[in-house]
Amino acid sequence: MTRLRQIARILLAAAFVWLLSGRPVGAAEIGPPAQQENVTGPAKLTVTVGKSLIIDSPLNIQRISVANGDLVEAVAVNPKEVLLNGKGPGETSLIVWQQNGNRLVYDLTVRMSPLRLEAVREQIAREFPDSDIDVTFDNDTAFVRGSVKDVIAAERVAAIVATLGKTVNLLRVEVPPVETQILLKVRFANVDRTVSSNLGVDLASAALNQNTAITTGQYPGLTVDQTSAFSLSNALNIFLFRKDLNLGAAIQALESKGLLETLAEPNVMAIDGKPASFLSGGEFPYPMVQGGASVGAVTIAFREYGIRINFLPVITPRGTIRLQVAPEVSGLDYANAVTFEGFTIPALSTRKVQTEVELESGQSFVIAGLLDKEITETLNRIPGLANIPLLGKLFQSRSRSKDNTELLVIVTPEVVRPVPVGQPVPELNYPQPFLKANSPIPMQQPGIDKTGPVAEQAPGKSIPIEQLVQAQKQGQAAQAPVTEVAPPQQPAVKPVQAPPPGGGSGGNDK
Repeated sequence: MTRLRQIARILLAAAFVWLLSGRPVGAAEIGPPAQQENVTGPAKLTVTVGKSLIIDSPLNIQRISVANGDLVEAVAVNPKEVLLNGKGPGETSLIVWQQNGNRLVYDLTVRMSPLRLEAVREQIAREFPDSDIDVTFDNDTAFVRGSVKDVIAAERVAAIVATLGKTVNLLRVEVPPVETQILLKVRFANVDRTVSSNLGVDLASAALNQNTAITTGQYPGLTVDQTSAFSLSNALNIFLFRKDLNLGAAIQALESKGLLETLAEPNVMAIDGKPASFLSGGEFPYPMVQGGASVGAVTIAFREYGIRINFLPVITPRGTIRLQVAPEVSGLDYANAVTFEGFTIPALSTRKVQTEVELESGQSFVIAGLLDKEITETLNRIPGLANIPLLGKLFQSRSRSKDNTELLVIVTPEVVRPVPVGQPVPELNYPQPFLKANSPIPMQQPGIDKTGPVAEQAPGKSIPIEQLVQAQKQGQAAQAPVTEVAPPQQPAVKPVQAPPPGGGSGGNDK
């Protein structure tokens, strides 16, 4: 009996010790209560994000440490209790130092709440009811798999899953169809009309061996030399001479009319969202004086001119075409040219516009209707003599010019498709027949009726999203970089031998 009582007391003591050994209270069960230094592995603890777990210690706790404070928060409630609050999914370590020098080591796993994962799955199923998308959560990473229609849908699914934390996108995207192609028809109509009139009278006489001339100086008139001989610089003038009075008169009465008309209808093709440009004209050279270490050196740069169009089409969700368009008409202007070391460098007369419009396929917009009217009149007169009634007109000269310029630019975007196989393509209408062909067989690559069908491997219905995004980036990189609708023109520079020091009036005199 006494022995049985002793055994019962021992069991009771062991049970009491086990109850005080630090059993956790919370949402998760743990393994062994406390781990001493001589124990091979740490205990396992599991807590859910947004929930708490309590660890009891039979001895007072001196210090606690958490390896990753972003996953769990450890709070000492009293000298023998530690409260763990789950903050983020993942794994970390928890170490508790007791008063007697022992250390309790735990492997702590913070798991995602099943309710959050189910909420994300329900949201994806609601947004994409016809897509097979699966979301799993392993450790601290969310993995999303399945197939979607396009890149926008894939990015939307990834944004929803990203609410769980770190996300790995393993979605597949359906192979996109052929991109829409847009044809931009541009009509340039430019009419430049000029009318000028000149009227003036010059008088000259060599009577009494005195050379006398009356002129306003506006036009080159009569001159008399020492031998009393008259000379006329402009043969188009009206010249009158009376021998008995030794009097000559030159009348400047000219009228001119000019008409310049330019019409261009360029058609430019572009893919939706990709820029395109067109230029019909040329380049003219102009010198550039270098600075810095190469001061005085002269290089030749080239500037483009002519009829230019730059545009960027984008198809909107409404089905319309939004255009960023920049048409330009420029030409060489020798009236405002400059001369540099004996070379004439023309100026540029430019008319351009940059705007953004939105149209349906086939609609048109007049984006530039410019009317420029200029009148220039110059009147020269001799004071006193020009005020004589009737005769005063002989001592006046007048020059009048009128310029009228009209510019019209019409843009018409249109969604187009290529010419089907086997259909005739547009051909030029030659005014005269060319030489006979060298061979009766067309000089071109034989068709599949001669070479056989092409062995093509049709792509699958879907591809990984990384592959599609990479292909789109390569397509953008293959195009010329365009930072604006109308990019700045970069001159092509060619070096020219610098002039000798001190020679000429080039850049060394600056």
